[in-house]
Amino acid sequence: MSALNVLINDPKLDAELRTITKKVANQERISEKEGLYLFEQAELSYLGVLANHIREQKHGSKTYFNRNFHLEPTNVCLYTCTFCSYSRLIKKRSEGWEYTHEDIMDIIKKYDEQPVTEVHIVGGVLPQYDLEFYTKLFSAIKAHRPDLHIKALTPVEYHYIFKKAKVSYEEGMRLIKESGADSMPGGGAEIFHPEIRDQIAGGKCSGDQWLRIHEIWHEIGMRSNATMLYGHIEKFHHRVHHLEALRQLQDKTGGFQTFIPLKFRNKNNEMSHVEESTTVEDLRNYAISRIYLDNFDHIKSYWPMIGRTTAQLSLAFGVDDLDGTIDDTTKIYSMAGSEEQNPALSTEQLVKMIRSVGRNAIERDTLYNVVTDFTNHVFEDDKQFRGYVSLPVVNN
Repeated sequence: MSALNVLINDPKLDAELRTITKKVANQERISEKEGLYLFEQAELSYLGVLANHIREQKHGSKTYFNRNFHLEPTNVCLYTCTFCSYSRLIKKRSEGWEYTHEDIMDIIKKYDEQPVTEVHIVGGVLPQYDLEFYTKLFSAIKAHRPDLHIKALTPVEYHYIFKKAKVSYEEGMRLIKESGADSMPGGGAEIFHPEIRDQIAGGKCSGDQWLRIHEIWHEIGMRSNATMLYGHIEKFHHRVHHLEALRQLQDKTGGFQTFIPLKFRNKNNEMSHVEESTTVEDLRNYAISRIYLDNFDHIKSYWPMIGRTTAQLSLAFGVDDLDGTIDDTTKIYSMAGSEEQNPALSTEQLVKMIRSVGRNAIERDTLYNVVTDFTNHVFEDDKQFRGYVSLPVVNN
């Protein structure tokens, strides 16, 4: 008998959770009310069974990753998000960096002989990083290395540069696509509900504007990701509101690839007084996201932010993607006190990290085409890497 059937027949399960369990078993959508009930009442073990059931229905034991690097043109920013430890205001720009086209292309060229498939480009918002800057940059990257997938900029950046260029979202996204950008990351979503968004990210694009920019991107045949910043001053109903907005847009466009819950980290920012969420709550959030977002193919845990051990644990709570090798190229979370201060893993390390919890490692490209299936791959040095724990996997 599967773990899900055991739950359904558990006499201790209350009526609401029994209904939710049956819906999951029958591949039916849960409601907003039921999503909130899961956040408020469901225990981690229960959520793990449901989320893992869905994960294994969709992907079996496959766990995806890619070979990528991050490129951050600047960390100087006009906006003052209270949760941000990364950006520096213009008056403190001497503490930050502002790369030129030449600087950025020099970084790109460092990877010429490496089998990376993606460059992830996000950064601060400044007037000189305008529409012309980015369209010329993307074109230059494509001219230099046509096979490198450009995943670039969030709606926060696009909203600003389109407004500055006096072009519509529709025209702006068309120009971005034509210049060579291949997909859009999920950053800048934070929390959509204005009650919270205005407090932590006032001045940036609204939740509706974030969604609209992704919608337009999808309408012109492109793919993107989505995120949610959780574990700060939001309440559970704000999370459900956020997930519901994403689910509705995905119903409409089908353009989202993966959802990435982003854990709030409280070091070196204006919200340092806010206690961070526990690992248990992190895993509950992953699991509920997997259960709620029935129309999303993938749920990703970003290992540099939550650490390798929690990332491994998440693979039993609905997660099927661990992002990529990163190569120590992002400072966004290390500056906020993340578990990984030097986020870089070799492909071998990442594969063995996945294997050690009983999952099969699949290298993908950005669009989830399989590059290499490492299921039966034998490395020259096949010893277990130190520092990784072997954890049981719940099988339905």
